Amino acid sequence: MTVETPPATLAELHALADAIRAEVGKAVVGQNAIVDHLLVALLAGGHVLLEGPPGTAKTFLAQSFATSLGLDFGRIQFTPDLMPGDVLGANLFNFQTSQFTLTRGPIFHELLLADEINRTPPKTQAALLEAMQERRVTLDGAVHPLSERFMVVATQNPIESQGVYPLPEAQLDRFLFKLLVDYPSAEEEARIVVRYGEGRGAPRPTDLGVRAVADAAMLAAAQRAVAGVTMADAVVDYVVRLVRATRESADLVVGASPRAAMLLAGAARARAALDGRDYVIPDDVKAMATPTLRHRLMLSPAAEIEGRQIETIVGTLIEATDAPR
Repeated sequence: MTVETPPATLAELHALADAIRAEVGKAVVGQNAIVDHLLVALLAGGHVLLEGPPGTAKTFLAQSFATSLGLDFGRIQFTPDLMPGDVLGANLFNFQTSQFTLTRGPIFHELLLADEINRTPPKTQAALLEAMQERRVTLDGAVHPLSERFMVVATQNPIESQGVYPLPEAQLDRFLFKLLVDYPSAEEEARIVVRYGEGRGAPRPTDLGVRAVADAAMLAAAQRAVAGVTMADAVVDYVVRLVRATRESADLVVGASPRAAMLLAGAARARAALDGRDYVIPDDVKAMATPTLRHRLMLSPAAEIEGRQIETIVGTLIEATDAPR
């Protein structure tokens, strides 16, 4: 008989989040806002797309985050010749037993780093769709469940245009957040040079003292605490009106989907819990709106010609949508 993990208290959740931040901080200099959004995504059961120039510690951040959580970490380096079977695995015939045996691919890890995801063709990108939405993999008609803690952290480089394949809308819509990883400040960059400037290659998080401060039971309790956060009907209505406003904007030809509304509500719950509240306020929704919506929207030709930015349009829609008091 399976015993359901009781929800964590808000104090326990806050202490766990602080411990995770401290462990990641042993390895990664700066990027505090990105770490906070990764925590929100983890607690909300979502996936994250990190976009930033090379050398901004996207991969190292994902490794350190997984280490601090005690999650089984896997990495796929996406390349133009990568095939779906390289992601999912395959049933291989065993001549000794005369039976097919499943050889599991890297997708069967708990935290999967999809490194440079836009360097592989859409056919291979699509191998992630079922796993990201339903946390399961279907191979030769057999369904194989993934861990309840399964999470994809994908990276992509916004600078290069050669040899890349833009992510299709169905793929983008499965990411809770698209986070923009920027260059560090001058002070942070100096600390990076002092800490890692010896030129001995990239260290592992464990070499820098990063240790697991969570386990499966603690993460399950934390997620159950988030699920218990109250969202008043007026706030639900606010989420729906904000998402629907993206479909009515003259500056956008593609608005956000109903899935976006559900994910935005979940992210707002997680943010409220991390702030020590068992209820959602409109500011939680506003804070989570841009990273939740930016990758789901498409500018109109006129807005593109005018040089408009998705983030600016989302900000305008937030200001124009009446929030409950």
